[in-house]
Amino acid sequence: MNEKKNKKHRLEKGYVQVYYGDGKGKTTAAIGLAVRAAGCDLNVFIAQFIKGLQYSEIKCLKKLNQNITLKQYGRGCFIKNKPTEDDIATAKKGLSEIKEIMLSEKYDVIILDEITIAEYFGLLDTNEILELIRLKPQNVELILTGRKASEQIIEAADLVTEMKEIKHYYRSGVLARKGIEK
Repeated sequence: MNEKKNKKHRLEKGYVQVYYGDGKGKTTAAIGLAVRAAGCDLNVFIAQFIKGLQYSEIKCLKKLNQNITLKQYGRGCFIKNKPTEDDIATAKKGLSEIKEIMLSEKYDVIILDEITIAEYFGLLDTNEILELIRLKPQNVELILTGRKASEQIIEAADLVTEMKEIKHYYRSGVLARKGIEK
């Protein structure tokens, strides 16, 4: 019965979306899309690169586990340091797993949170990500997020949104607040 229900709600055509830039809201937008999709009985897989900590959104998404699966392919947050060989191996293993997950067509929406920053820091090669985009089944929506996005990734996407910081209270000394930024 559940399989029949999911087939009825499958996407006819999925697109590639990219949310990038220095502004706040990339992950938030992607998670909002995940919640909307889950509300329509679509199955969502969220892969977080670089991140390995228990953020507030993870706690909430675990409550929606009927339609949303989240897995982290990070060992913390190394952005202030250089990535280690373990960071690179974790990201590459994640990309390999995601490729299998995507090709299984078990999920209607796949979100690759912080993948473009993983590319920027050299954890993943641009061509590996482009290959994933090329292999995307027609009925899968693929969302990529991160501060930076290469021209090749932008060119390969169907929808690109740049989050640009105009003003942020962080600059006046406000730290990340529980439930808002963390």
